[in-house]
Amino acid sequence: MSTDAVKRNLDTVKTARDKSVMATKQLEKRQKRRVSGTGARRKAAVDAPYHHGSLHEALLQAAETILERDGLQGLTLRAAAREAGVSHAAPTHHFGDMSGLLSELAAAGFRKFGAALSAVAATKASAGERMDAMGEAYVMFAREHPSMFLLMFRSERLDVKRPALHEAMEQSFGLLMRGVSARHAGEAQTAPLALLAEIVRAWSMVHGFAMLMIDHRLDRVLSHLPAGTNERDLLRAMLNIKGAKA
Repeated sequence: MSTDAVKRNLDTVKTARDKSVMATKQLEKRQKRRVSGTGARRKAAVDAPYHHGSLHEALLQAAETILERDGLQGLTLRAAAREAGVSHAAPTHHFGDMSGLLSELAAAGFRKFGAALSAVAATKASAGERMDAMGEAYVMFAREHPSMFLLMFRSERLDVKRPALHEAMEQSFGLLMRGVSARHAGEAQTAPLALLAEIVRAWSMVHGFAMLMIDHRLDRVLSHLPAGTNERDLLRAMLNIKGAKA
């Protein structure tokens, strides 16, 4: 075979090989586009049921469900996304990081907490009765939502400068301040130090009771309660609430 014939054969083989490589690359590109499109469609389908605002609330609700069910140790950004049925990137988009999610969740807790205190206070006529009712509601909230209560008051992972959390905390503290101030409104002008001392005394009493109850430090005391009474009756007796069981 002549040199020219050999060269032509080599060129033919090279051309066929190059065409095969190009065809393979084009096929890979098409497959990647299909996979990418499928992923985008799946993400859109997952997030589609929610508008931007409702997704934010759905993620908070999912986070609260996990917190109450599995405790703080079970709550992660991915867990919240799974619980809400949305993409794993959604919590990061809405809250930034875990501190952001926990802070917004604690803010939601403070808003519910404040609403519970306001609701019972609205049913009472006198300032003293309103304060007693709020003290009782304070402890009952802790009993019914222990994980949320601990997140609100104990977690070091909260960003208290976050606007939503800061505002919710201020509103809750404001309820306590107004309640104590109203109780002393009929007295001679109370010195600021004395008023603040009364606020801290009232807060310490109900908060301490709530924490002892959540940590099961009251269990031994509760075991000695008279038949037909419980921790709520003990609290009412401690607060000298009218109608408390003897």
